[in-house]
Amino acid sequence: MVTRVAYTLFIVALALERCFELWLSRRNARWARGQGAVEYGAGHLVWMKLLHTGFFVACIAEVWLAQRSFVPALAAVCLVVAAAAQALRYWAIVTLGRRWNVAVLVLPGVPAVASGPFRFMRHPNYLAVVAEGLAVPLLHSAYITAAVFSLLNALLLSVRIGVEERALSEHCQYGRELGGRARLWPTRHGQS
Repeated sequence: MVTRVAYTLFIVALALERCFELWLSRRNARWARGQGAVEYGAGHLVWMKLLHTGFFVACIAEVWLAQRSFVPALAAVCLVVAAAAQALRYWAIVTLGRRWNVAVLVLPGVPAVASGPFRFMRHPNYLAVVAEGLAVPLLHSAYITAAVFSLLNALLLSVRIGVEERALSEHCQYGRELGGRARLWPTRHGQS
C-alpha cells in the first residue's frame, strides 16, 4: 500500500512536469509562428496528447486495480532508466531552445539543430519517451501499461518521425545536418 501511494505521487509529479512542458511548448510555438514557422502533421498531435494522458492514468489504475507488486530490484533499474530518460529529454529541450515544442513547426531556411544530443542521434526526445514508456510503468510492475503504451507509441512514432523528417528535409537541410545519424539510438558521428 505504501509503495502504491508513493508511486501514485511519483506519477502525479511526472504529470505536473509534463504540464510545464506543455506550457513551454505553447510559448515556443507562439514564438515560432511569429517567426514564420510552417506546421506539419497537426492531425496526429491530438492522438499523442491522448496517448500520453492515458499513460499516466493507466500507470496508476493498473497498479491499484490489479494490485501490482513492488519489486525493489526492478524498481531500482527502472528508476535509473527513467532518470536518464528525463536527463536526455531536457538535454534535447535545452539544445533546441525556443525551437522545441510538441508540434512539428519548422522555420524555413534555418538549418536543423545538430548539436547537443543531436550529435549522436536524430530524435533523442523520442528515445527518452520510449525509455520512459517502459521504465515508468515497470517501476511498480505495471507490465500491461508498459506493453500497450510501447506498442501504441511505436505506431504513433512511426507517423510522427516521418512527418518531422519530411518537414525538416523540405525546409531545414535535414539530410545535410543529421542524415548520417541513427534515428533513435546513439552512434558515434564524425562531428564533435
